[in-house]
Amino acid sequence: MSNPHTFPAQVYATRLLKAQHLATAAGTPLVITPGPDLAYLTGIVSESFERLTALVVTDSSFGLVVPRLELAIVKDSAVPGLGAEGVELTVLDWVDGDDPYALVLGLLSGASTVAVADAVPALHLVPLLDRGLGVRLATDVLRRLRMVKDAAELDELRAAGAAIDRVHARVPEILRAGRTEREVADDIAAAIVEEGHTEAAFVIVGSGPHGADPHHEVSDRVIEAGDVVVVDIGGPLPSGYNSDCTRTYALGEPAAGIAEQYALLESAQRASVEAVRPGVTAEAIDAAGRDVLAAAGLGEFFLHRTGHGIGLSVHEEPYIVAGNDLPVEAGMAFSIEPGIYFSGRWGARIEDIVIVTEEGCEPVNTRSHGLTIL
Repeated sequence: MSNPHTFPAQVYATRLLKAQHLATAAGTPLVITPGPDLAYLTGIVSESFERLTALVVTDSSFGLVVPRLELAIVKDSAVPGLGAEGVELTVLDWVDGDDPYALVLGLLSGASTVAVADAVPALHLVPLLDRGLGVRLATDVLRRLRMVKDAAELDELRAAGAAIDRVHARVPEILRAGRTEREVADDIAAAIVEEGHTEAAFVIVGSGPHGADPHHEVSDRVIEAGDVVVVDIGGPLPSGYNSDCTRTYALGEPAAGIAEQYALLESAQRASVEAVRPGVTAEAIDAAGRDVLAAAGLGEFFLHRTGHGIGLSVHEEPYIVAGNDLPVEAGMAFSIEPGIYFSGRWGARIEDIVIVTEEGCEPVNTRSHGLTIL
């Protein structure tokens, strides 16, 4: 996994202080184990193993409980530079035979309830419960932090968008009739890395009837002349920030009616993008495009939400979906990706990542939205 500690320590100090402020307002200390939240706050990239690593944030202190054998990861993060930015973080290392949960309790200074990150595994949650701590989710605090991106994050998302656009520019030389979806996907995955990502997080190549399955990945189906092909791809940059972009291609002139229906999808995607501005709710952005398809009799063929937030995770808040009355704010970043799916026949999706600005939004993906005929 790539190390997102590419930003100055000041960035992480600011994030930690914001987390402390929000935790204090919520009246509950935070306990955060490895995952995107820990990476966001400290630059520490690790996985949850049987040995506990946990960041503890109270109203007056910051502490990190970490296995001694993981100290090198801490040294490769923002933690060593935090003191110079006015954030004192106490590192408590431990070895096998010690009780790391007692160290967490000590950092909590008598608090009876803690808020934990979504990624805390039961392996570490249950021992805290066994010690009498009340536990609730820290989702409200942590999502508030990560939904609104800072300038450093937005620059990384712009770079990720440009990188995946370069991959889509190469798709016409890769996607050909007679090749299998898997062969095409393998070449696209290689291009994703060649264009600056550390890996291909996902590659969807949905040809012909497989394009009607929004989460089809790849198969050994041979792509045929006349197929409509959905290509949905993305991955992380070395910073850990992700790209995600979908374009739809046709192997030769599509069958009658497809171009007209695809044009309606373009209109729907454009309507949702044009609806994005501060103060507009997530559900209103979803409705803007959905209403275009519904008016044309295609509403039942749009099977999923319009979008999802993106950052250190490919899918994170805010979710652009009916029922979410959250007003979007400048600095949020999310996908706009309506699709139409005709079971057993074909499907199409158009996806851009957009950044909310003070006046509207800025798409980070700029390649043509039209049905690309190869």
